Amino acid sequence: MPAASAAPAAEHLDVLIIGAGISGIGAGRYLSAELPSKSFAILEGRAASGGTWDLFRYPGIRSDSDLHTFGYEFKPWRDEESIASAPRILAYLRETATENGLDRHIRYHHEVRSASWSTERARWTVRVERTDTGERTTLTCAWLFCASGYYRYDRGFAPEFKGRERFRGTVVHPQHWPEDLDYAGRRVVVIGSGATAVTLVPSMAETAAQVTMVQRTPSYILPVPKKDVIANALKKYLGPRRGYALTRRKNIAQQRLVWSFCQKHPKAARRLIRWVNARQLPDGYPVDEHFNPPYDPWDQRLCAVPDGDLFRAIRAGSASVVTDRVTSFTENGLLLASGRELDADVVVTATGLNVRAFGGVRVTVDGEEVRLPDTVAYKGMMLSGVPNLAFAIGYTNSSWTLKVGLLCEHFCRLLAHMDRLGHDICRPEPADPAMPTRPFLDFAAGYIQRAVDQLPRQGDRSPWLTSMDYHSDVKLLRAQSVVDPELRFGRAGACRAGAAGAAVGAGGVQGAS
Repeated sequence: MPAASAAPAAEHLDVLIIGAGISGIGAGRYLSAELPSKSFAILEGRAASGGTWDLFRYPGIRSDSDLHTFGYEFKPWRDEESIASAPRILAYLRETATENGLDRHIRYHHEVRSASWSTERARWTVRVERTDTGERTTLTCAWLFCASGYYRYDRGFAPEFKGRERFRGTVVHPQHWPEDLDYAGRRVVVIGSGATAVTLVPSMAETAAQVTMVQRTPSYILPVPKKDVIANALKKYLGPRRGYALTRRKNIAQQRLVWSFCQKHPKAARRLIRWVNARQLPDGYPVDEHFNPPYDPWDQRLCAVPDGDLFRAIRAGSASVVTDRVTSFTENGLLLASGRELDADVVVTATGLNVRAFGGVRVTVDGEEVRLPDTVAYKGMMLSGVPNLAFAIGYTNSSWTLKVGLLCEHFCRLLAHMDRLGHDICRPEPADPAMPTRPFLDFAAGYIQRAVDQLPRQGDRSPWLTSMDYHSDVKLLRAQSVVDPELRFGRAGACRAGAAGAAVGAGGVQGAS
């Protein structure tokens, strides 16, 4: 009787990147440019690249950061509009992938379900499911790079509203916008006051009969120019690369100045924003009722409106703001806590997003499941006790990609250092297991606060702090060495699996080097 053939060995890669959005494409480019001999793949659960910029299809979707800092440092943003629409951003991302030969590395319909680390073998075993066929496959890799951000893409945050089933109109969440929704000439109510709501309202107001934004709490909203006149002049006279580089420096400094001013002088910042808002709104408009939040500027992210489009729609009478609480749906619209009723044909629940770190992937180290709240973030890119895993989380007070670029640079330098010294394993471990910790993101936004107990922690000192300052990160991630007393290096099989497993969290492990 013939012997049974052995199962084929799983494909092995040096690096496995999860997510083909702005972070994953950036990580792939840095890897291919800095470490061209490394094998890697980018796994994307959806059928297309682009992440957020391909998934979200609601009217008016755009950036709320300028593309000179939201774009990659290595690829100039050439469009004359610095606050750009999703299609323009998506074209930029896909052009980046093509120019850097990344298309052949991206595997669509590949959703990572779990990742198991073996210290004995110094590798991850990654379970993947095809979202189009249901087929399950296994890959192994030396490093795992999570570039899926922290939003849950299959379901947005939608609080329960009483009586929703009675409403005779259409209810839609921005994250799942139907392509065939026709709101022209119809009455629209948008519930929410964040970046999505202030984007939707002026866009829908162009064709809807009337758009009303219902907010429980106001947000800080600032008009910004859609086109950066200085940036366009610099590109014209200095060329796209030099002009882009100078504009990037200018805008980084500008972002830092605004954030620092708001942190150091919150009362003055509040007065200044109110003055700007009042100038944009009709005479006699109740500014303090609808545009005066109870918190300080940058306790939550400021909302940008290009060329003041939201204020322009309010002045034109095609949009309005109501500050109240939704009590329930009615057959014809919404009932508010004040007793007021709003008639609507379409209700948009722009109530926010859900957070899901690392795409919900189940991670184990030597058989022990990793609980993210028990870990501490190292340099904002690795987790205590978890070997050979990096992640990309951008800034909340500035352009996301500014930090992601620095993280990718540091990651490539770290891998090159390990190759030079023959190390297989890299594991961050705090010298003091009892180090005080606090939430990974010190940010009051609702979507963060709802998930704070599901995220890693940060420490009380470097390198365990989650920095939100670009210039500090340039020093830490670009200028300083990748070697650190609290980063342990080792080789396959040099650590006992049991000891390594016990290290999951903020405990100490003896690494070999």
